[in-house]
Amino acid sequence: MASIEIKGISKQYAGRTILSDLSLELQDGECFTLLGPSGCGKTVLLRLIAGFEAPDSGSILIGGDVVADASSGQMLPPDKRSLGMVFQDYAVWPHMTVFDNVAYPLKLAGVGADELKSRAMRTIELVGLTNLDQRLPSQLSGGQQQRVALARALVSEPQILLLDEPLNNLDANLREEMRFEIKALQQKTGVTILYVTHDQEIALGIADRIAVMDEHGILRQIGTPEEVYERPADDFVFRFLGIANFLPIRREADVLHIGNSSERWTGLPPDKKGNILTAGFRPSDVVLTREGEGLPGTIRRASFLGAQFDYLIEIAGTLIRAALPSHECVARNLLFSEGDSCRINLATVQWFEGQIVAADKV
Repeated sequence: MASIEIKGISKQYAGRTILSDLSLELQDGECFTLLGPSGCGKTVLLRLIAGFEAPDSGSILIGGDVVADASSGQMLPPDKRSLGMVFQDYAVWPHMTVFDNVAYPLKLAGVGADELKSRAMRTIELVGLTNLDQRLPSQLSGGQQQRVALARALVSEPQILLLDEPLNNLDANLREEMRFEIKALQQKTGVTILYVTHDQEIALGIADRIAVMDEHGILRQIGTPEEVYERPADDFVFRFLGIANFLPIRREADVLHIGNSSERWTGLPPDKKGNILTAGFRPSDVVLTREGEGLPGTIRRASFLGAQFDYLIEIAGTLIRAALPSHECVARNLLFSEGDSCRINLATVQWFEGQIVAADKV
């Protein structure tokens, strides 16, 4: 397969800077996810790699070969880059059968009839569409149409597969199914994948490594899913990778208090200095009891979500979310109602310097 090297890439549209001096390297054969909010430049970067756009500055190398270089004007056409690309809206041709959709890139490349049929049918089987080769897209589900798009991108045996939020138009169950299918395909074929998305669950579920990009197109952290989730570089990464609770903490004469209250912090000691700190934690980090040790809280909302209970809890004027498995709530007498008192302990805490304003709890 092939690696991708992005060196100092910049891109502007109508005087607006989308990407500025961005550098990134993808290793041969890995599934790499670029995660960031809408409008941050993820798709622009994908189009630059694919060759649909030319960079204003910087260079792009695929497998060690320069495919785009702004200083020299070098620009290799998309069809010469050994890439496959899958779009968000499937982009399958409605008047063509599954077979004809998948075989189309081979037909354009002038592949002989026997080899064309063999490779197309093999790729259709690879994506789980066996016996559906003569169906039209209108006779397929959304998930099956996306499999057609994947097969069409893979049939030319590309070195790199670029995926531009391909699961957005699927329902929740299909999204979950297809993300596992994409990872399985990558493991079977060994193709290098660059997947761009704003969905943190998909990113964490399929990536070997993740790059988190902010709304200004700046890379905030690169690492394995475990690294960016468990050891976020900053509060942006922590917030973007799931529901985030932020509890304001102030230090007075080496005593920690919650916010502006007299309530003392009784949890894990901070690993940051300073008098104004923020304790960050996930809803799943919250350990609830009815009494005993821990921070005192009041239940402000109790929501049954099937597999879990979601609680909105007030601690010294700050609202936080807690998520507990339903079976645990039943077994441990933790079925709270609005207005009930509780005690809060935290399994893990991420410490940040300064005060971080949390998003409204909903």
